[in-house]
Formats: sequence, C-alpha cells, structure tokens
Amino acid sequence: MDWFEQARAAEQRRDWDAAIALVSAHAECYSTDHHMHANHLWHIDLLARAERFSELTKFALTDVHARRRLNRSLRAQGMEAVLRSRAKDGDRDALYVLVRLLCETNRDQEAHRAVQDFGPEDRYAHQIVARFRSPSSGTH
Repeated sequence: MDWFEQARAAEQRRDWDAAIALVSAHAECYSTDHHMHANHLWHIDLLARAERFSELTKFALTDVHARRRLNRSLRAQGMEAVLRSRAKDGDRDALYVLVRLLCETNRDQEAHRAVQDFGPEDRYAHQIVARFRSPSSGTH
C-alpha cells in the first residue's frame, strides 16, 4: 500500500496523527506540481477536521488556504469571539466570516458595528451587510 492509500485509510479511521503525517510529507502550497498543491489543501483540511486550530493558526500567518479554512472551522465550532479577535487583528477573511455569521443569525446591527470597528473602509464587508439588509434578498 502506498502513502496515499495509507493516508486515506488513516483518514477514514479518523487517525488524524497518521493521516496528517503522511499527507504533510507530500504537500506544498502553491507548488507547480498540482499533486503537491492538492495534498497541501488536503493537509489543511485534515488539520481542521482534527481541530488542530493552533497548527492551522500558525499556517494561517502566511497561507491563505489555512486562513480561510481556519475561519470557516472557527465559525462551525461557534468560536465567534476568536473570529472577532482575528478580524480585530486585521484578518479580512475573519471579518467576512464574522459579518456573514452575524447577518445570518439576524444580528445585522452587530454586523454593521463589526464592519465599523474592524473594516470601516472595507467595501466588501459593507456589501455583505447591505446584501442581508436588502429587501430583494428575501431575508428582511
């Protein structure tokens, strides 16, 4: 059995340590080898599924894939305060995830305040809030 099959088997068993170790050895972000890049995305996904947020956070400092996956995972885990902290520290993706979460849970005013606090000049963040407030969106 090659490393790929071993990694898939470990993933299916939820043996995160084994799966992560196998995949990370064959992963490279933005590699010209599309297999290495795909393995990088798989590695990031495994870290998120294993809830290894500290490792993801380290990768997120320089890796957009890790940053996005971390923010989605934080949202799924209900870690709104951590998202808010990341947005405060300048993570625009965290801001967008936070604003969507607030809007989707009918907290439009909080969403607006988050944009004002963490990205007052961020047009995309303002667009997210506006989309949820729009009568044509069907949400309000």
